[in-house]
Amino acid sequence: MKNYLLKCLHLVSLIVFSANAIAQSEKSFPNQSQSPFGAKHGNGGTRNWYNFQLNSDEKRIFDTVQYRTFQYFWDGAEPNSGLAPERIHMDNNYPENDQHIVTTGGSGFGVMAITAGYYRGWISQAQYLNRMGKIVDFLATCDRFHGAWPHWIDGKTGKVKPFSKYDDGGDLVESSFLMQGLLCVKSFLEINIQVESVRNAKVETLHLGKFNGSLNETKQNIINKIQKFWNEMEFDWYTNGKKVLYWHWSPNYGWKMNFGVRGYNECLIMYVLAASSPTHAISADVFHLGWADSGRIVAENRTHYDKYSLKLRHQGKPPHGGPLFWAHYSYLALNPMGLSDRYCDYGQENCNQTMMNMRWCSDNPLKFKGYSDSSWGLTASYSVRFYAAHAPDSLNDVGVISPTAALSSYPYSPMWSTKAMVKWYKTKPELFGRYGFYDAFSEQENWMKPHYLAIDQGPVAVMMENYRSGLFWGLFMSNKDIQSGIAKLGMIVKPVNVDWKLPVFKMPDSK
Repeated sequence: MKNYLLKCLHLVSLIVFSANAIAQSEKSFPNQSQSPFGAKHGNGGTRNWYNFQLNSDEKRIFDTVQYRTFQYFWDGAEPNSGLAPERIHMDNNYPENDQHIVTTGGSGFGVMAITAGYYRGWISQAQYLNRMGKIVDFLATCDRFHGAWPHWIDGKTGKVKPFSKYDDGGDLVESSFLMQGLLCVKSFLEINIQVESVRNAKVETLHLGKFNGSLNETKQNIINKIQKFWNEMEFDWYTNGKKVLYWHWSPNYGWKMNFGVRGYNECLIMYVLAASSPTHAISADVFHLGWADSGRIVAENRTHYDKYSLKLRHQGKPPHGGPLFWAHYSYLALNPMGLSDRYCDYGQENCNQTMMNMRWCSDNPLKFKGYSDSSWGLTASYSVRFYAAHAPDSLNDVGVISPTAALSSYPYSPMWSTKAMVKWYKTKPELFGRYGFYDAFSEQENWMKPHYLAIDQGPVAVMMENYRSGLFWGLFMSNKDIQSGIAKLGMIVKPVNVDWKLPVFKMPDSK
């Protein structure tokens, strides 16, 4: 069974990148000077932010960081469900005794991180299928509300753990973060089955817990359960009869939370999924009138910092862009590079938001200790006063750096992400633990706790993989439902003019 996928690379590449079939042109970013993909990279020459390749030492550190972060979702998983715990505190300090509470969105990030782990050869096929089978079986038993899971779930019972008094039911945003991950798993297994068919070889039978039979039957079982979840998500119901999607619904309080989701923030993926649903799709009007707020999502006056600007109106009107996770959560699976609509070029927006964030920390106008172009990143995370949505402005920057911000930005800022990663790894050993870099630190306040959050670790492992192989972008964008939804919303997918090799699927042999 060794190296059988080498013979099937052409087939896999075609499947993974089938989204390119709807590409309309060969144009690259409209302003290449502002994009890290504006010139070919990895081809020698000056080592700068758009012409960048990891050296051997950096690659060793990169591999170590991604592996340790993957372990949060593998070794650190809640044991009964296999899902991602909301938090892991290495000092075992849990004031709410919530070690068993799992996070829906973070678990979506987690199934992608575990897939990356299998793709990298860190776990065997049997281990991967066992865990995915356990996860989908547990999710089928959990409380759901018109197809949507709650924000938090008790990992022992599958029952909702209220996020707040009125938030005790369906959470469509968190469920969308979960579903994007599950759809990537589905595509990954479908490709794997097709590769097995090309091999035309007898597949050995493994005993995989409650799964017995051929590997392909096991994979198909998981695929079918994910498809059932996908079919049962009632996106259209979550409009509450209006031209906008609502974040929450409660069986006890109905629409009391009254949170119609309008852009721009981290929630674009919810609208893309809702438009793509094979059974409960929304109309394009819900996107344009709701998310895009009848065009008001485009800022009247662009937000600027240094030479970078943002076209979209960020919720709350932050002067230099919102917390950086807004450039991550919706784009773990949805490929922003070359994705545009009447409102913006999403790759350009994400690259610019990232560079604004980095430049703010490098300039350090508030004179916080430790800030530089090799120690940067402002996003939502743990903070000196528990938790905060850090952003590059005088109100929301409190001197706290969150490693997830820089590391999850690898596809947008590979050189600057690498500078931060290497500096922290080599000069701050106290910041690096069993599951990667801890959530946040402040040299200004001499503060750091050995604490992790799933929603911060997940994007690190996933976006590092997207940087090195494009794995999840390829899997998600090759989904026919997603292609239809993107087209419905008037989005255009254009190939980016870069010297970027097709990802090589190094799926481990059966073990």
